[in-house]
Amino acid sequence: MKALLLSTLLALAPGPTASFADDLPAGDPVAGKTIFQKCAGCHSVGPGAINKTGPILNGIVGQKAGIVPGYDFSGAMKDSGIVWDEAKLATYLRAPRAMIPGVKMTFGGLQRDADIANVIAYLKSFKLDGSPAQ
Repeated sequence: MKALLLSTLLALAPGPTASFADDLPAGDPVAGKTIFQKCAGCHSVGPGAINKTGPILNGIVGQKAGIVPGYDFSGAMKDSGIVWDEAKLATYLRAPRAMIPGVKMTFGGLQRDADIANVIAYLKSFKLDGSPAQ
């Protein structure tokens, strides 16, 4: 009887949840460059990128949050402990302040999964020094 009860409870228990990024379509860096224009007022990428209202985003995938030289990050971003992978970027790009309350980023987020995937693909096309990641 105990074994039956245990197996029933295990069958009803929720399984591991998929992250938001698991549901994203494959990104297209060319389309991402167009979507990135929404970000370009505050951020830059590529050779010669400079910090603006927001930090340079070269080589962001795999980097620790809040460490771009010369940019004054909020305490919330510096203390987040985040290392930017695709899943974390996807969640952040959807709703920055919901993911990390207290960040300086005022952008409300991208709502379309394809736009998020495309921007991430575009960002991944740059190495830390701004050169192409090919």
